[in-house]
Amino acid sequence: MKFLLIAGFPESLLHFRGALISALQAKGLQVHVAAPDVPRGDEVRTKLELQGLVVHSIPLRRTGMNPLADLKTLLSLWCLMRSIRPDYVMGYTIKPAIYGSLAAWWARVPKRFALITGLGFAFQGEARRSALRLIVQRLYALALGRTHKVFFQNPDDESLFRSAGILLPGIPSCVVNGSGVDVAQYAVAPLAEHGVHFLLIARLLGDKGVREYAEAARRVRNRHPEARCSLVGWIDSNPDAIAKAELDSWVAEGALEYLGRLSDVRPAIRASSVYVLPSYREGTPRTVLEAMAMGRAVITTDAPGCRETVVDGDNGFLVPVKSIEALEQAMQRFIDAPALAQSMGRRSRQLAEDKYDVHKVNAVMLREMGIA
Repeated sequence: MKFLLIAGFPESLLHFRGALISALQAKGLQVHVAAPDVPRGDEVRTKLELQGLVVHSIPLRRTGMNPLADLKTLLSLWCLMRSIRPDYVMGYTIKPAIYGSLAAWWARVPKRFALITGLGFAFQGEARRSALRLIVQRLYALALGRTHKVFFQNPDDESLFRSAGILLPGIPSCVVNGSGVDVAQYAVAPLAEHGVHFLLIARLLGDKGVREYAEAARRVRNRHPEARCSLVGWIDSNPDAIAKAELDSWVAEGALEYLGRLSDVRPAIRASSVYVLPSYREGTPRTVLEAMAMGRAVITTDAPGCRETVVDGDNGFLVPVKSIEALEQAMQRFIDAPALAQSMGRRSRQLAEDKYDVHKVNAVMLREMGIA
C-alpha cells in the first residue's frame, strides 16, 4: 500500500509531518512525498530518503496564480500518480491541496484527502484580495468536492468552508488539534531567573502580526529597557512580506533583537519567558504549540486557530487582532507580575500534553482515513 503526501515547502515534511510519516510507515505503508525544489543531492531530500521515503520533485510555485504554471503542476502530479499508483493521497497548504486533489481524482486514486492548515493571504478579507479570494474559493470547491474527507485544524475554518459553499454537504470533514507537537522533543525548559524575554517566531508577513509586535515591543522597551523582545523568522516571497528596510529599522532603533531563520527554534524558546503571536488567522500555529510544550506562557490573538491554544488568563492572554494597545498591555502584565510566566507556563505544558500531543493527533487522522 502506498501513501503520497504532497507539500508546498519541502522542509515542512520534516518539521511538521515527520511524526505523521512515521505513523504511516509503522502501519506498513510505503510513503512517497512530493514537493518543489528537491533535486537529487539536496540536503532536505537526503534527510527524507534516509527516513525511507520515496521523494519526488514537482514543479510548483507556492505563490502567484499563473495559469500555465499551475496547469503544469496539475499535469505533473497526474503523471506522478499514474506512475506510482498510490492508494492514498493527501495534499496540504493551498496549491498541494487543490491540485493534488484534482490530480488524484483524475488519476482515480482510491482514497483522496486534503488537509487545510490555514487559509493564507487570499482569505484575509481586504478589498484588493477579493478577486484572488474568489478564484481560490472556486478552485477549492472544485478540488475538495472530489475528496473523500477534508481535515481542518480549527473549527472556524471548517465553518467558513461550509457556510461559503466551498465544502459541499456530502463531503465529510474532521477537525484535528493542529499538527500536534512532540512533547518529548520539546521538553520543559526552566525560565531565566531575571527579566522578561518576549519572543515571536514567524515568517515575516504582515498577517502574522509582526508590525504590531514590533510597535508594542518599542513601546514596552521605551518604559522598560531591561525587557527583551526577540524575533525569529525570514523574509518571504509572499506579497504581504515585511520589507528588509522595515526590519532593519526596528533593529536599529532597539525595538527588537532579530535572530534570523533558525533550523532549530528550541534554543530561542528556551531563552524566552513569554511567547507572542499576534497573527490575524492561523490553522493552528505550530510555534505556539512548541512554546507551550516547553512551558511558556502565550500571548496571541482572539482569532481562528490562535484562540484554541490559549485559555485567557490561564496559560496566557488573548488580545484583539491588530490591537497594538491590547498587545502592549498584555506584555506589560508580565513585566508587572513576572511570576505569571511561571504559573501560566506550567498550564501551557499541561495543555500541550493533554490536547496537542502529536501522537494523539496523528492517531485521529489515521483512524479517520481508515488506516488501522
